[in-house]
Amino acid sequence: MYLNRENSIAKSNYNRWFVPIAALCIHLCIGQIYAFSVFNKPLTKIIGVVEQTPDDWKLTELGWIFTIAIFFLGASAAVLGKWVEKVGPRKTMFYAAICFSSGFLVSAIGIYFHQIWLLYLGSGVLGGIGLGLGYISPVSTLIKWFPDRPGMATGMAIMGFGGGAMIASPLSVHLMEFYESSTSNGVYETFITMGVIYLVIMMIGSIIVRIPSDDWAPKGYDPSTQKKNKLITTHHVLVDKAVKTPQFWLLFMVLGLNVSAGIGVLSQASVMIQEMFNAENIGATAAVTARDAAIFVGLLSLFNMIGRFVWSSLSDYLGRKTTYSIFFILGILLYVLIPFTGNIGSVLLFTIAFSIIISMYGGGFATIPAYLKDMFGNKQIGAIHGRLLLAWSLAAIIGPVTINYLREYQINVLNMPSSDVYNITMYLMAGLLFIGLLCNFFIKPVDSKFHDE
Repeated sequence: MYLNRENSIAKSNYNRWFVPIAALCIHLCIGQIYAFSVFNKPLTKIIGVVEQTPDDWKLTELGWIFTIAIFFLGASAAVLGKWVEKVGPRKTMFYAAICFSSGFLVSAIGIYFHQIWLLYLGSGVLGGIGLGLGYISPVSTLIKWFPDRPGMATGMAIMGFGGGAMIASPLSVHLMEFYESSTSNGVYETFITMGVIYLVIMMIGSIIVRIPSDDWAPKGYDPSTQKKNKLITTHHVLVDKAVKTPQFWLLFMVLGLNVSAGIGVLSQASVMIQEMFNAENIGATAAVTARDAAIFVGLLSLFNMIGRFVWSSLSDYLGRKTTYSIFFILGILLYVLIPFTGNIGSVLLFTIAFSIIISMYGGGFATIPAYLKDMFGNKQIGAIHGRLLLAWSLAAIIGPVTINYLREYQINVLNMPSSDVYNITMYLMAGLLFIGLLCNFFIKPVDSKFHDE
């Protein structure tokens, strides 16, 4: 069968640079999940079209779609990681395309008949499974094709995941405006269109991807040169043994804490900058408007994308442990700085600080697969990476919930002004990063008893 692993082994003349293209075909599509919020407001007016009616969905109901999708991303990656390694990237990417695109189509039906559970099933469950399969498959394949530069390779793919929202956001808005009519705000039509577009692009990725033969190596590549870093192993650890090592759980904490701090900010970026720099705090003429906040969110998306490539590429030279130490130390300093930027009313300093923070948030995602490869080898890197992504699922709940509930408590119970409600949150985020720094400090080479014989 064409999709089988043995039929996707590359011939000797295959150019490995086709694999990053295949990976981008997948990640630029599934990165749409970061832009899903552009649908939230229109989805609250499906019945009313122009204005929300009592029978329309509430934002609190719609907010669960993103949470479900990210949960199933981590869960499917963890459960199906060994299967991904067994069947290879072509079949995995094929099913990722089917799940992700069908999620849009099922959601479109849910919108048309106004059944919220179909959106949970479509964009949440099916879309989330497509996210999980699509996320880990090209990453593990790239590591096998680029053993000489694993950080750069994974950065190229995961950069696409961060940048997918930059394409999906304006595309979604344009399509909704195109389909808008007196009886429809164009959302379900947009879902159908995007489902078809993403299906085609992701299928192209599954067609051109290949895996290297067991004896393949880049020209001039000598694995012994990487042994200068004692954390880089030449052995392999299988997934079932990897999860029994302290290194796996330390890396689980390292990723989870870095993501918790960053994703909490991303979930409230627009509201945060408007509330910290409102008219009461810095004056009406200097206050941040909704349009300014939208530009800020777009800038964060850009740094999220760039950071994934730049930091992961730098990790090939600095080492993964050093790179994460920079994330945590610099992140702690910047989070502590945030309340000061609000006190002095400096939007510019606030923007610079968060742009760097979000670049390290993205860089953490792109660097972790290479960190895993260093520690456990690449034999079952996709399966190990999948298990580790459960940390992302937990962080997607911990980060946003912490910020949202702390904000609500301080405003409603403590009667604090909105410009001050994020101060404690920023110190809490710094505390999470300090714990992550300690976890990263204690990471050592994996004991030889876990090596695959």
